[in-house]
Amino acid sequence: MVTRPPTPRTDAGARRFALVPCAGVGERSGADGPKQYAELAGRPLVAHTLAALQGCPLIDAVLVALAPQDSRFAALLPDAGCWVAHCGGPTRAATVTAGLQALRQRGACDHDWVLVHDAARCLLRPAWVERLVQACGDDGVGGLLALPVADTLKRQLQTASAPGGTGGAGGPRAAVTVDRRGLWAAQTPQMFRLGLLERALAAAGDGVTDEASAVERLGLTPLLVAGELENLKVTWPADFALAGRLLETR
Repeated sequence: MVTRPPTPRTDAGARRFALVPCAGVGERSGADGPKQYAELAGRPLVAHTLAALQGCPLIDAVLVALAPQDSRFAALLPDAGCWVAHCGGPTRAATVTAGLQALRQRGACDHDWVLVHDAARCLLRPAWVERLVQACGDDGVGGLLALPVADTLKRQLQTASAPGGTGGAGGPRAAVTVDRRGLWAAQTPQMFRLGLLERALAAAGDGVTDEASAVERLGLTPLLVAGELENLKVTWPADFALAGRLLETR
């Protein structure tokens, strides 16, 4: 993708920037080093992620927010074709906040849209990004890709003194079944105006784990746009094998 310069547009022609927080260490993945650089289908995981975002014609530019000392991105993806900012913080919220500032330094403004996408959701397809953009383009808040919860949900028993305990040889125990009606599993991208997202993250602090939850704390209701089961987040060791098989079948 050729990154287009951020020339000013009218309100109706707000630009769309993808922001990929890529400063994590992947502690749960079991990978040797940050999971975004683990090899999948012959390429670093994050390369697949960026290819999907760059393949969507509705995205004007992509910015990757890296850890300050990250040197692997440049070594592994020398021709990534995106903006890079070494601005990552200790939490996702801090990294996204710094990424928004980096976009401002490149000409983005309050009214422009920002699509924040997990680096580890490497099975993303351009058509899914376009679906989100088309759904949220005229929305007053913004929204996110998400899936209605289909599985029966169990809450783990927390009281160690209860019969059976919480773990041991038998593992954790189910305490109660959670009503899944109206529940959705959040995915990314999550698409909001830059100014709104900055205000939301500043008010919510570092505890939020996605952008939509910060926006919700302002009393707003993000749009839920149907995602795809394949848009999984590579988190656990078994996820790498599944993602690799799916990539190889494309």
